[in-house]
Amino acid sequence: MPHALLLLAAGSSSRLGRPKQLLPYQGQTLLRRAAETAVAAAEGGPVVVVTGALHEALLPELAGLPLTVVRCPAWALGMGASLHAGLAALEAAGPLPALTVLLCDQPHVTPALLWQLRAAHAATGRPIAACEYAGVRGVPVFFAAAALALLRALPAAAGAGQLLKQHPQLVAPVPFPAGAMDVDTEEQYAALLAEEDGPRPARG
Repeated sequence: MPHALLLLAAGSSSRLGRPKQLLPYQGQTLLRRAAETAVAAAEGGPVVVVTGALHEALLPELAGLPLTVVRCPAWALGMGASLHAGLAALEAAGPLPALTVLLCDQPHVTPALLWQLRAAHAATGRPIAACEYAGVRGVPVFFAAAALALLRALPAAAGAGQLLKQHPQLVAPVPFPAGAMDVDTEEQYAALLAEEDGPRPARG
């Protein structure tokens, strides 16, 4: 069944000091890698990428992929604003049965992981399935139709993580230890590149 995905890439990378979306990793930028993962996981379903601070600079990295790019003018307010922009774009095309949200700075996310979130929802009946790493639950996260109202009501300054904390009884956790590797600082990027000398995670 086709699957809707929302990739958030609107930030200015203020902590890093340069666009994290355009950092190279294993021959691709982090944004291109995440976008290709989203398209593969969608299996023909709609994919929306939300940009913001760096809209024009990111467009070449998304060229040729079957997705829609939406610029969130209120990106600086927080992740909630980007979620609202992407959700509105997806719902404009018709009723949305479910949605998976991911970021571009978790390079170990694979299509198989995103399918695993859907499977966790199906197996447990819980309307949200979230990755679990480093003692927290976070993105990528799957929202069934019954949970989309929570996303719509999310404050602009809040992220999906706030919903997971507020409604733990609604969440099916999916272990994803590699989710702890994200890229917000130069030190984290250096650690990611150092991993290239070791075994590479499967991309299936």
